[in-house]
Amino acid sequence: MREDQIGRALLQWYDAHARDLPWRVPPNSGETADPYRVWLSEIMLQQTTVVTVKAYFERFTELWPTVADLAAAEDADVMGEWAGLGYYARARNLLKCARAVVSDHGGTFPGTEAALLSLPGIGPYTAAAVASIAFDQPAPVMDGNIERVMARLFAVVKALPGSKPVLKAHAARLTPEQRPGDHAQALMDLGATICTPRSPACGICPLMAGCAARKQGIAAELPKKAPKKVKPIRYGYVYVVRREDGAVLLETRPETGLLGGMLAFPSSDWSDAPVEAPPCDLDWQDPGLEVRHTFTHFHLRLALRLGQAPLDTSPQRGDFVPKGQFKPSSLPTLMRKAYDLSEIDHDRT
Repeated sequence: MREDQIGRALLQWYDAHARDLPWRVPPNSGETADPYRVWLSEIMLQQTTVVTVKAYFERFTELWPTVADLAAAEDADVMGEWAGLGYYARARNLLKCARAVVSDHGGTFPGTEAALLSLPGIGPYTAAAVASIAFDQPAPVMDGNIERVMARLFAVVKALPGSKPVLKAHAARLTPEQRPGDHAQALMDLGATICTPRSPACGICPLMAGCAARKQGIAAELPKKAPKKVKPIRYGYVYVVRREDGAVLLETRPETGLLGGMLAFPSSDWSDAPVEAPPCDLDWQDPGLEVRHTFTHFHLRLALRLGQAPLDTSPQRGDFVPKGQFKPSSLPTLMRKAYDLSEIDHDRT
């Protein structure tokens, strides 16, 4: 298949089989994609599955239907709604970007890849996706699905991440002037539903006649990846304090760093040799439970410490949140794990 034939076959398949997603405009519907919804979905989808994102996206757009609504939102409200999606720097940058669009661009997303790249929290992938899908700019979009399709279609055997420039060059050549957004979404859908990481369904792929890896019998082996480094383990302590009236002690983590700006239980440093750092003077209980969580670059193990506080307790860090205002669901996943473990111990006593 020639490259123009590949493009036509891909769009024909997409017109018949496009996934129905809440942020997407159906092909050939005559509708124009909303840049705000495209941008929001792409930020949420980074390092997160479509299945998980759907509910978050629908809740966000119900609470904040426009970029101006999001820009005007309270930081704590947005961070609370983001809880569970992980990679919390994305949520901080989400607000920064929304406010920049409102303050610097009159509430309208700029329509070029270069201008989008100037916004906070928008990198090359997101800029290309928004430019392509929302503004019909022929910007090659590269996510994990598209990298996999390119590696197989052109039998690129060099391992990732070193092969990224080659894969992008292939994708750029395939990107058409007409319907570039549908082309990008078609590649995403193809990678998610047919050209899957394991056991690709080559027999029903619209591009099988042009797939070099299929002809060589190596499709399932691609893309090759460099060996992963072993993740180190860090340790620490996390302190769950309940006051006599049911209030819970929480602190806002620093804006920079992991879980930045999120409400969390007080904790010690996370290191090879952490030092206990209780937030107040109490008779701390060690239930023998450990919170385990994995971040991108390391595994974390936090020893749980429990405390019952009298009404006149004055913590050195954090503030007591009244029982009626405390929502475990607004905590980041790591801290929800700590809360769940504390509940297990509470039920024992």
